[in-house]
Amino acid sequence: MFKILKKEEIAPSTFFFEVEAPFVARRIKAGQFIVLRIDEKGERIPLSYCGADPERGVINLIVQSVGKTSQKLNDMKEGDAILDLVGPLGKETEIEKYGTCVLLGGGFGAGAIIPIAKALRAAGNHVVSIVGAREKSLLVMEKDVEAASDEIKVTTNDGSYGMKGMVTDALSQILADRKVDFILGIGPVPMMKAISDMTKPYGIKTMVSLNSVMVDGTGMCGSCRVTVGGETKFACVDGPDFDGHQVDYDELSKRLKMFEAYEKLAYEAYLEHRGRCASEKRSDR
Repeated sequence: MFKILKKEEIAPSTFFFEVEAPFVARRIKAGQFIVLRIDEKGERIPLSYCGADPERGVINLIVQSVGKTSQKLNDMKEGDAILDLVGPLGKETEIEKYGTCVLLGGGFGAGAIIPIAKALRAAGNHVVSIVGAREKSLLVMEKDVEAASDEIKVTTNDGSYGMKGMVTDALSQILADRKVDFILGIGPVPMMKAISDMTKPYGIKTMVSLNSVMVDGTGMCGSCRVTVGGETKFACVDGPDFDGHQVDYDELSKRLKMFEAYEKLAYEAYLEHRGRCASEKRSDR
């Protein structure tokens, strides 16, 4: 059992968690992830981590309610315990002294770039982080990303904070102004595809962290297979980072939508059950 030590809402339907997981906290590296299962009947979901404290034995997670399991996790309270938490999984991000590195985090992907920014800075790189959201209230972990980076650029689609536009607009400005040696993007598939399309003409090493459908996270089930450079890869053991210029994004998008209808039904059923329970509790008072 993995105890939730801290829970804080950092944006609408998005929570920061501090979870007791000593073994994972001691070993997890930048770019790796964990898989968790809330209870015996729950599904396994992969999550990136946004920080770890090996001495206290805790890892930090950001969870946005997008389906049944993420909503159930966000409904848990401090002191509750997660049944299973497996990790660290996947390969760590290739950390070298590249020069100028640009990291892009879209939505709650902003949290996942924090450990990578820290590792790249520790290796002597100049790190520029770009984080973005649709509007100011949806931005997460801005201060933590700023502290982990040499520079930070913030974008909002509606212009309510920072530069008006998308993270790719900020990247476009940077590419026009200076030489960039390494780029990594974490966020929605269309964002990662756009980044890769932008950097390919420049010949810049560009990595993307793929959020494939996963079950066991150990390469056994094959659910997370993706095509990279014409070859079948498994995001859980060969990734999650891949060469952004080699990923078949169309196939990845289709695979991510395979269970969309079932996920929607499960989420709606859970919300209905949750609302009914809340109503019954109120009537008992």
